[in-house]
Amino acid sequence: MSVTKDDVRKVARLSRIAVPEERLDALAGELNGILDWIEDLNEVDVEGVPPMTSVVETRLPQREDVVTDGDKPSEILANAPKSADGFFVVPKAVE
Repeated sequence: MSVTKDDVRKVARLSRIAVPEERLDALAGELNGILDWIEDLNEVDVEGVPPMTSVVETRLPQREDVVTDGDKPSEILANAPKSADGFFVVPKAVE
């Protein structure tokens, strides 16, 4: 697949990016280089290689999955500009 000047123009228009006419050829060349590099990656043999999320193997810290309500309503509502009867007071959004 080869990216043309018209393809770059169309992608720029769709992404709402202003690209000067004189830059279209250069961008097409850069995109073609990227696509060629991706095709090179497809030739790499990854059979038997496990997928990884990081170059350093680490285990994520886990906590017990317990539902709590926080049990701190007064501390939480202390941060609110307005509160009433244990709830946040916000401006009416629907009329």
